Amino acid sequence: MPEMPEVHALVAFLAERTVGHAISKATITSFSALKTFDPPIDVLSGATITAVRRHGKFIDIETDAAHLVFHLARAGWLRWSDVVPPTVIKPGRSPIALRVRLDDDSGFDLTEAGSKKSLAVYVVRDPQDVPGIARLGPDALADDFTLEEFAELLRGRRTQIKGLLRDQSVIAGIGNAYSDEILHVARLSPFAIAASLTPETVESLYGAMRSTLADAAATASGKPPAELKDAKRANMRVHARSGLPCPVCGDTVRDVNFHDSSLQYCPTCQTGGKVLADRILSRLLK
Repeated sequence: MPEMPEVHALVAFLAERTVGHAISKATITSFSALKTFDPPIDVLSGATITAVRRHGKFIDIETDAAHLVFHLARAGWLRWSDVVPPTVIKPGRSPIALRVRLDDDSGFDLTEAGSKKSLAVYVVRDPQDVPGIARLGPDALADDFTLEEFAELLRGRRTQIKGLLRDQSVIAGIGNAYSDEILHVARLSPFAIAASLTPETVESLYGAMRSTLADAAATASGKPPAELKDAKRANMRVHARSGLPCPVCGDTVRDVNFHDSSLQYCPTCQTGGKVLADRILSRLLK
């Protein structure tokens, strides 16, 4: 799943190539992906793109007619073409969910692999009309998201810190991969309870969050969509590296598997050498 650093890079990539151009046609080929009906998607035909923005992990293409907003979800991606193929896409027979062609014949496809379809497309008059955007918490890298505000968000929450970092209504932009990375940098167990963290630990976690995401955004900056996934994987410290040595201490990176996801961590760096039980209601082995 693309997270804030990759989405940030996609926004910059699209802005450079689309702003000032008109949309010749936007075609939905996976009808379940389109979550809105008013205004209709046809309103985008002939509309000029005026800006491309990010809201958490949502991409917002603003035009003089409406906003085209999309969320790539777990298995979605954006594929850019300098010349969009002329072929007609048959619904249900392609991984392509949306095709956007611009007035110079360039454009992009939104694709989604696998059978579980979660990619979402919205055509709205205001980005706040998208429920997922309306409920977003502060952006993790926003200039005005201070340590004090972060500490206040954690105060009193009897929630495991891994889940809290991923909760878009609390903090926008962090997903499964970068929450693993942030917690490793902060040397903190993914199952630590937010309300129990000391002020010193909260400050360390805040710094780890900001530095990890800023470094990842810098790494992703300027890369085309086709290179972003590999760049993300190459710079992971613990995420998706189960069984490999921790780059800090050399201990073996472990994982905890759930029914629909997993997390990775280093026992020496994060849990005092204790190994987390690999079950849905995970707790430290005794």
